[in-house]
Amino acid sequence: MSVLITAALEGKVDLAVLERILRDFGGSLASIHGLKGKDHLRRNLRGYNRAAERSHWTVLADLNHEAACAPELARLWLPDPAPYMCLQIAVREVEAWLMADAIQLSRFLAVPVARIPANPEAVPNPKRTVVDLARQSRRGNIRKALVPRPGSGREVGPAYETFMQDFARTKWRPQEAEARSLSLRRYRRRLQALRGAEP
Repeated sequence: MSVLITAALEGKVDLAVLERILRDFGGSLASIHGLKGKDHLRRNLRGYNRAAERSHWTVLADLNHEAACAPELARLWLPDPAPYMCLQIAVREVEAWLMADAIQLSRFLAVPVARIPANPEAVPNPKRTVVDLARQSRRGNIRKALVPRPGSGREVGPAYETFMQDFARTKWRPQEAEARSLSLRRYRRRLQALRGAEP
């Protein structure tokens, strides 16, 4: 039995991650909201939660350094979630979930697998770590796409989102990754559980 879910997300990489997770159990997206950063999600969360009284919703946000742990931030943001709301906090960023599939990410970035952090949820800034790994890539196109130009003042390279979306949709393996990411494992279980919840 598949489930139709409305999603609110920080950005396009998060969207690609969610689409790949849903593909494993036949879930699909009814519509997409947000994609304008974390502050936008938080400002609109009450409205999303009201909608989740009648239909399946998921909101995915990064923990970053806002709270000591994901459950604490979830309670802070949404102390009274609606029956069909699945709010998930990625520890510390959704890039940690991508790093958790170390074999595939090492192939994608063309770096030795030993350089991928063994405990991605303990990495303070996963996005920066992915960029730093890309700096060491044997492939020029990876370095050019993911690494910011010197003096640009940017955190990521010009095609970072495009490349990481492609990785999430076509190469990343959530079933493998969840073994090294508790927040990802919890999210996959919670989304699958929505199949049995009928609004």
